[in-house]
Amino acid sequence: MKDKRVIVTGASSGIGRATAELFLKAGATVALVGRRKDALDNVAASVDNGKAHVITADLADERESEACLGRAVELMGGLDVLVNSAGILKGGRIEATSLALWDEMMNINLRSIFHLMKLAVPHLETSRGNIVNVSSVTGPRSFPGVLAYCVSKAGVDQLTRCAALELAAKGIRVNAVNPGVVVSGLHRSGGMSEEAYAAFLEHSNTTHPLGRAGEASEVAELIYFLASDSAAWITGATVSIDGGRALTCAR
Repeated sequence: MKDKRVIVTGASSGIGRATAELFLKAGATVALVGRRKDALDNVAASVDNGKAHVITADLADERESEACLGRAVELMGGLDVLVNSAGILKGGRIEATSLALWDEMMNINLRSIFHLMKLAVPHLETSRGNIVNVSSVTGPRSFPGVLAYCVSKAGVDQLTRCAALELAAKGIRVNAVNPGVVVSGLHRSGGMSEEAYAAFLEHSNTTHPLGRAGEASEVAELIYFLASDSAAWITGATVSIDGGRALTCAR
């Protein structure tokens, strides 16, 4: 990955942060994209190799997405890898999911990913680069209480497959990872209290056959592999990294 030019969205925390740090340590030039400049600055400082570019953007705003991708390509002189890790999770059964909540979830988790992929295609065609999307175990499997989130991630999976088919002739690979529960700030930023989150992680020890929640660094390693030349013959894959969670029935 040395000297590759990479965009990582959602780079301020969780899987996005772990991925950005891993690419930076490998010698890549990385555009760190997120909404909180202070958190992005912290990530850049954590791997001080002079190859991190901080770009603040609200990816739900299409004009900010366009400006973000254009600025990243300008700063890095091109683009080799796009990692779409930005996402939100807010709970709600079908009766409690307002149209506003539905739209918010789709705009961040699916629409913004489609838009960035579309914008990135000309640059990735030049470099014969690739895209890795961060989906979820809720893409291939359904879970109660997070309806809009599940649908958004199922959309990411199908978007990944369809785009891989369409872009293969341009030499662009498109893949996705499907994590189970990962220790991060995702659930808490969606409104879960610290007490509830601790109980949720404890419960995850029983719902994941390998007996624990995952770490962001573990997912980052898979993203790195899919983005690397070692995965040059892999496209359209949605790869589970979930401690076996997708193999189980609801419990």
